[in-house]
Amino acid sequence: MNKRQLVLEDGTVYKGEGFGSQRKISGEVVFNTSMTGYQEIISDPSNCNQIVVMTYPLIGNYGINRDDFESVAPCMNGLIVKEACSYPSNFRNEESLDSFLKVHDIPGISGIDTRKLAKHLRIHGTMRGLIMDQGEAIEPIIHALKNMPERKDQVKQTSTLKPYIIPGRGKRIILIDFGVKHGILRELTKRNCHVTVVPYDYGIEQILRLKPDGILLSNGPGNPTYVLDVMEMIQVLLKKYPLFGIGLGHQLFALACGADVKKMKYGHRGGNYAVKHLESGQTHMTTQNHGYEVVKESLQKTDLRVTEISLNDESVEGIKHNTYDAFSVQYQPESSPGPEDMSFLFDEFLQMITNSQEKNEVDKHV
Repeated sequence: MNKRQLVLEDGTVYKGEGFGSQRKISGEVVFNTSMTGYQEIISDPSNCNQIVVMTYPLIGNYGINRDDFESVAPCMNGLIVKEACSYPSNFRNEESLDSFLKVHDIPGISGIDTRKLAKHLRIHGTMRGLIMDQGEAIEPIIHALKNMPERKDQVKQTSTLKPYIIPGRGKRIILIDFGVKHGILRELTKRNCHVTVVPYDYGIEQILRLKPDGILLSNGPGNPTYVLDVMEMIQVLLKKYPLFGIGLGHQLFALACGADVKKMKYGHRGGNYAVKHLESGQTHMTTQNHGYEVVKESLQKTDLRVTEISLNDESVEGIKHNTYDAFSVQYQPESSPGPEDMSFLFDEFLQMITNSQEKNEVDKHV
């Protein structure tokens, strides 16, 4: 194996063995605490341009299979693990992690103390890093990382270019794609929805002509303030159709209603985040993958209310509109991977659509 290293912008260096692609690449270094589900994490569009550190020590032990992808092609920049399994064992295994990363030109490093690296990121915050061969000079690399401009095109990179339909006989859902996971589509098709997936910059008039029953704002990567072009679209659709936002869609919904969003120190990424529902008092375990959050204090100037909070840091995990049929959550209710506690939210969304339709029928005859 080739000797490789991860260089962080603060000058910290972690040395290990290379696997996957051998190219040099930079990205935002983040850590994920999930114990399983590395295939879903690698293929999650929300990890676009990021170098992901897996804190669980053994990654790749059940290989890669055809069923657990969350996108057609992964768009993460790199993977850091303690130990990469070379000989996976599972009845669904089709290829090794190393082979998969080579095919998709994604570099990885093993042999690094990933828990030490995760603690470093928790203390100092998320930072840029670069995967490179050992022996190369790192001083110019550190300077370049510190002055590297922030990427602003991740949503454009992950969103579909053209609309496509997943046919069904149930509710007609327009899913606005900011970097959607396949898990969300599976939950909708499981409920027989007729899903039309449209690009993030699709025109308002084009959406209205499709006559949807409801709107879903998908998850996605990057800073939500770089997608402000969609604010008007969300504001118009909010007043016409029931709306459900997930992940980045949650943040954009909040921004469109006048709230603020800020970058977190190191984000929430993993499958073990406890979230409390304020009205029922119930607590659920959730899967999360985000580096930005809705500013709780900013909701006071809006027509939104907090419905769920994180038990770890009391950050906003769910909001609901006081006037319109619209709500959103920061976590991933479709799991993929992780606990499936919150998949009932898709049923609540469809019930909200039914209630709205019944109300509209009554109003017509009044």
